[in-house]
Amino acid sequence: MTITTGDTLPEATLLRSGSDGPQEVALSSLTKGRKVVIFALPGAFSGTCSTAHMPSFIRNRDAFAAKGVDEIICIAVNDPFVLSAWDEATGAGKAGVTLLADAGAEFTRAVGMDFSAPAVGLISRSKRYAMLVEDGKVAILQAEENPGVCDVSGGEALLASM
Repeated sequence: MTITTGDTLPEATLLRSGSDGPQEVALSSLTKGRKVVIFALPGAFSGTCSTAHMPSFIRNRDAFAAKGVDEIICIAVNDPFVLSAWDEATGAGKAGVTLLADAGAEFTRAVGMDFSAPAVGLISRSKRYAMLVEDGKVAILQAEENPGVCDVSGGEALLASM
């Protein structure tokens, strides 16, 4: 079942890169009692993810904060080492975007946003989407029909919906 507006996010443990290696993070600890933007994408370093999706949230961080957003979180089905390198390459963390790895795609499958595109080497990846989450519940969800485009799931589009 695909998650929809009004649903509560499922329990999920994701990974982030820490000073001593990968650290587990309970997604609920980041969303409970908070207003959070979560966006997900097929993979770090891939074309649209690097040239459109991530930059749209980096350049709009202050506009989200002005609307009361406590944190912007990017989830990708990659390992935390790849996301750490992508963080360095994009400057996402310094710009206020938290990168979390859904290494085994458990969260992605639980919210019904998984897909595979073997022809381009993407197996069990996340569809491209963005959501506003308030106290663990989905307030706004905008998902792309095609993972190669970033129209309704970009930072500007989500801001316009808020």
